[in-house]
Formats: sequence, structure tokens, C-alpha cells
Amino acid sequence: SSKTFWTTTGMFPQELIIGFPKCVKISKIAIQCYLVRTLRIERSTSKDPVGFEQCVEKDLQHREGQLQMEEFPLPEFQATYLRFIIKSAFDHFVSVHRVMAEGT
Repeated sequence: SSKTFWTTTGMFPQELIIGFPKCVKISKIAIQCYLVRTLRIERSTSKDPVGFEQCVEKDLQHREGQLQMEEFPLPEFQATYLRFIIKSAFDHFVSVHRVMAEGT
């Protein structure tokens, strides 16, 4: 829902894990967030959320008063879980408003 979001508790790093019902192929990930400075995205193909490996890490641009909208086109890979690690921020608290994964 565009009316809901996930917010951090004030210290970093913070992480958010999203699980799929089965292993899927992903070719692009997009995120809408606020005040995130450094973001790392990892994946796991395990049946449990363990054994993550890094897909991408990026420093995001600060957009005062606006959501950051970032797209990460990636070589197609498989994942059962995605872990989003917010390593640092532009403020004490940040929010994640939407996460989208494209693929099959």
C-alpha cells in the first residue's frame, strides 16, 4: 500500500528481509525510500533466510523532502529471499515505502 511504510529504529545498520513463496528469477529491483545514504541488497536461494550473498551496494543521492527512487538492473539471478541492508543514512531515521522486484 502506498499509505504504509517501514521505518528504522534509529541506529545503523538496519535490515529488511523479503521472502518469496518459492525461488524466483529476478532481473531488476527498485526501491522507494527516504534519507537512505548507503544501501546493500543481498540474496539467498535457501529455504530459510540464511546464506546471503551480495548483489549490489550503492550510495544513494540525498533528495531533501522527496522520496529516493532507485532502480537496480541486475544480471538475472535466482532468489528466495532478498535482504536490504541500510548501512548508513542522512538522518537518524529513514523509511522504505516500496520495494519492487521484476522477473519470473
